[in-house]
Amino acid sequence: MQVVRIKSITEFHRFRGVPNPEHPLISLIDYSTVKFPEDGKPVNIVMDFYSIAIKRDIAGKLYYGQQVYDFDEGLMSFIAPGQVLRIEIDPNAQNNPSGYLLQIHPDFLWNSPLAKTIKKYEFFDYSIFEALFLSEKEETIITHIFENIKQEYHTNIDKFSQDLIIAQIELLLKYSDRFYNRQFLTRKISNHQLLSKVEDLLNDYFNDENLVDKSLPSVQFVADKLKVSSNYLSSLLKIHTGQNTQQHIHNKLIAKAKEKLSTTDLTISEIAYELGFEHPQSFSKLFKAKTKLSPLQFRASFN
Repeated sequence: MQVVRIKSITEFHRFRGVPNPEHPLISLIDYSTVKFPEDGKPVNIVMDFYSIAIKRDIAGKLYYGQQVYDFDEGLMSFIAPGQVLRIEIDPNAQNNPSGYLLQIHPDFLWNSPLAKTIKKYEFFDYSIFEALFLSEKEETIITHIFENIKQEYHTNIDKFSQDLIIAQIELLLKYSDRFYNRQFLTRKISNHQLLSKVEDLLNDYFNDENLVDKSLPSVQFVADKLKVSSNYLSSLLKIHTGQNTQQHIHNKLIAKAKEKLSTTDLTISEIAYELGFEHPQSFSKLFKAKTKLSPLQFRASFN
């Protein structure tokens, strides 16, 4: 499928059939004015700017990475520059979209703290499958911030309005961060199922007799197997367990190492290779960092 690269916000406006932006580096689009292809043909889009959206009643599907989400409820999505987005609109369905689409070119943030801090918001790397669902109260708060941005956007953007818009974007991101943390805690069924899948996946991986041929599992490997983004998975685990994905991998690894050290006569090097390490020294260093004992000291404690 063809990928459409959209380098400027003005280019995006033309692509979606809306008037040119009032500022070349930032725009706020009312979703009710967006024109989608009547034939419903899917299109892959890569944009060179940030996109933050709150939307309702879009009769179609949005693919982000390998995931899909049907727009049957209100939600927020966050897309960073360079990420692939595919939209498929159902031409036979009633399509009455509402909401806002905020687009921010990185150059708009120059000389502001947000130019650096925007990268700390990991939800820009979540897939749309992990979009932010809002309660009625939360949606009111978010919509109010969008409307504040809209008010400044439709003035002649000067030094003051630019600073005020950036302040509102920061507020929007901070509230979104709070609401994502709330979502991790309140969507207990799906989140707990995911936690169980992490445990099962790592148990199966480290119990595999052919582990020596597979090497150590990476964070990306675990995320791909579970069909979620790596940042989302680590954030979810951190909220529920206090440890990120890499720490969970290390915990399973150390547990398996302890089992081999205490129940077999394999050498430290043999155990390291069986666990997927290329260099035994790397295994010993990690083991000691996690247990405060070297593998030999741990083994000696059983004798």
